[in-house]
Amino acid sequence: MSSQQLARKPGFFLTFEGLDGSGKTTQILRLITWLHAQKLEPVQTRQPGGTPTGDRIRELLLDSKSAGLAPRTELAMMFADRAQSIQEVIAPALEAGRVVVCDRFTDSTEAYQGGGRQLGSEIVLEMHRLVCSGVQPDLTILLLPEMKASLARARRRNTRDTKATGMDENRFESEQDAFFQRVYDQYRTIAAREPVRVVTIEGNLNVEEVYAQVIKTVGLRLRQAGLL
Repeated sequence: MSSQQLARKPGFFLTFEGLDGSGKTTQILRLITWLHAQKLEPVQTRQPGGTPTGDRIRELLLDSKSAGLAPRTELAMMFADRAQSIQEVIAPALEAGRVVVCDRFTDSTEAYQGGGRQLGSEIVLEMHRLVCSGVQPDLTILLLPEMKASLARARRRNTRDTKATGMDENRFESEQDAFFQRVYDQYRTIAAREPVRVVTIEGNLNVEEVYAQVIKTVGLRLRQAGLL
């Protein structure tokens, strides 16, 4: 079920995916500004996090001190966060006809836990079916710059943020490159499986080049949905 089936009014559910350091945060902030300029009053959220309960789950999931989490525990926590986000943020916004922009959704879980942790896609997609009430993005923007460049940016940022705030969100970035190669490859598999929903922006493009493609894609889909 897409947001168009869920919503009583024509809401639109847009997600951003990619490795940390791929530029998601920058593009989401720019897109939110653009959506406001179109008078669409978007709802911005993220996973894990985005609700009081989700933020507590995020802290556990991303903190390096949680290094002993079993892969299936990690998977269950991701979906606990997602269920709360759907209940508290995403579904009400879609039902009100809003555009929801979410940093990560189930594609991240399939890539990181299904691919990176080698749990496979089947368990992730079954959990999505059981937990997420059929909510599926209308459009997913997948940012895939070169993997090593993404990881280097993410590790530099997290080290800087830890020094500045004392918050440690480095647990995933401490993984070896083989883990991230599996994540990267799984993202490609998802994009090939769902070429209509998932629009991939590849290569080491600059911020403006990526933004131009994001706005072109989002603008087209919103017009098709009757929101522009």
